[in-house]
Amino acid sequence: RLYNHETAGLSCFSFRMASEGCTSPGPVNNPKVLPCLHTFCEKYVLTLLYPVCRRTSILPKEGLTALQSNFITGLMEVLETSPCGGQGEEGHGGPHPTNTSTAGRLLSCPSHEGNVMEFYCLPCEMAVCKECTGGEHSQHTTVPLRNKLEQHRLSLQEQLNAVKNRLPEIDSALQVLSETLQQMANQKSSIEQDIHTTFTELQQTLDMRKKVLLMELEVNYGLKQKVLQAQLSSLLQGRESMHDGCTLAERALLRGSGAELLLTSRQLGERLDELAGHYLPLQPEENAQLAFIAETEAVRASIRTLGAVNISVSSVGQTGTPLGEGVQGCVVGRPARMTVTVKEHEPDAAVGRKVKTLGPANVRQRAVKRPGSKYSSGRRKENPIEDDLVFRIGTKGRNKGEFTNLQGVAASNLGKVLIADSNNQCVQIFSNDGQFRNRFGVRGRSPGQLQRPTGVAEHPNGDIIIADYDNKWVSIFSSDGKFKTKIGSGKLMGPKGVSINRNGHVVVVDNKACCVFIFQPNGKLVTKFGSRGNGDKQFAGPHFAAVNQNNEIIITDFHNHSVKVFNSEGEFLLKFGSNGEGNGQFNAPTGVAVDVNGNIIVADWGNSRIQVFDGSGSFLSYINTSADPLYGPQGLALTSDGHVVVADSGNHCFKVYRYLQ
Repeated sequence: RLYNHETAGLSCFSFRMASEGCTSPGPVNNPKVLPCLHTFCEKYVLTLLYPVCRRTSILPKEGLTALQSNFITGLMEVLETSPCGGQGEEGHGGPHPTNTSTAGRLLSCPSHEGNVMEFYCLPCEMAVCKECTGGEHSQHTTVPLRNKLEQHRLSLQEQLNAVKNRLPEIDSALQVLSETLQQMANQKSSIEQDIHTTFTELQQTLDMRKKVLLMELEVNYGLKQKVLQAQLSSLLQGRESMHDGCTLAERALLRGSGAELLLTSRQLGERLDELAGHYLPLQPEENAQLAFIAETEAVRASIRTLGAVNISVSSVGQTGTPLGEGVQGCVVGRPARMTVTVKEHEPDAAVGRKVKTLGPANVRQRAVKRPGSKYSSGRRKENPIEDDLVFRIGTKGRNKGEFTNLQGVAASNLGKVLIADSNNQCVQIFSNDGQFRNRFGVRGRSPGQLQRPTGVAEHPNGDIIIADYDNKWVSIFSSDGKFKTKIGSGKLMGPKGVSINRNGHVVVVDNKACCVFIFQPNGKLVTKFGSRGNGDKQFAGPHFAAVNQNNEIIITDFHNHSVKVFNSEGEFLLKFGSNGEGNGQFNAPTGVAVDVNGNIIVADWGNSRIQVFDGSGSFLSYINTSADPLYGPQGLALTSDGHVVVADSGNHCFKVYRYLQ
């Protein structure tokens, strides 16, 4: 039996032969050749196949003896040392006497023992002896074996040359592969060093912060201790003076004569009066409170997701095919459009993926400083980290002005900011300057109740539109929080974000269904577009929507790490963004808004930042959030006074930033 043997994912590159009474390889005995051209001795039983060629050979039903004998070596020896013809009967003699043993062993006819195969049967394509030509091959055309050998020699030489010609490119590929493995090993070592360095630096930073906190504790403790210690000394001194005065007075009263008492009574009386009226600090002048406040949850969450070992997309450059007008007509510094098809390496197949790119061809865009607006002071800030934060509102909780996982944000022309407080099942309303105005919402699964509000928008007529993810519908409330109606019930699977287009229709982003619905306020469906996938017209977990002056709908595609733009009928226009941390890249985008100039502001959830793009998707700048970092930003909107308000869900608050253009 033959086995193709592999163990623990490693191919066995050895074989074992065994025979009766055979402990070491001996002379070759009737060599048999497999279809893969590996040869073994018929005398032995092969138990493990040598799988260099990775082919599995199936034995004929007759067994090992039915395999073709490997007589190539013997044939060459015979033909090179003994001419065919002139030595045998009818001009076809046997082999040279010096090679009789070789010929008899390797070239003997299997049908006629002792006869040498000197001829080649053309129809049967096999070597035969003279007796065969007069027997079963008598009606076949035969030629001298040497003549056919020359023809086969030339053919085999051509095939041999074709195989040899491939060896240099294989050697080159092996060299490239070895270099790639070495580069990867070097990168691994470098990354290991970077990881060690990063965490060493973080540990040093933590140790430094620890020292600072311990120093602050020592200073504050020292200040409090000094006050209390002085008070303690004062009380002890006063107590000692009173004790001495009382002792002296008691002695005078008990032991003194009448004359002595009269002489000292005045002095003693004045001293006792002084002690009785002496002020002493009887209440502690400092409290004992020393507290350490460590808001470690956000830090722990950051540490749990700190760093990432990334690999590039498993595609190779030479498989990329760029197409489009941008290939021939691209100019440095100007936008160019092209479609690049690359093949990703996968275990079983190579899958083509099309990526549409926008922006200047071959030019890496960088963040630029935005000029100041009416909200900037024009003065140089003393803090080296210049931040655009105006204020923040909220902490974690369930009361007014407190939030638990806030999601959607909307801003009205009347100076209101609306917050969808998801886990508190309500909507809270504030003024542009952060003053609390109103709150409404009751937890529940009935119409008029909220189970998980995630998106919020204000209709031009003043109604408040709320996407309720768990209730799978969109609720409409009046401006003062009274329930009016619900839409999308039975059609929506998990509405996340809502927006209002220029026609007054309600645009609903269905996160779970990976599509976008457009309803009239009365609930009538206008259109629907999108499906689950990675294509231009598809989504993978879409989140929020915004509508620009051209009534175009802008959708954040969370798991596809991109932003997509459609016209009012749902036809695809463009997309921008890719997975990463660079300018114009995203790690799961969420909130989106559009300013009066068509610029697009995007909350980059995974990178905890806000990016600004022009209407064609070219990166412009960041909104600076360095001094008070975001942690998982969700919905955002532009307020009526020109600021950007964003739901900082991880910090359970919303923040308002200057928006400088």
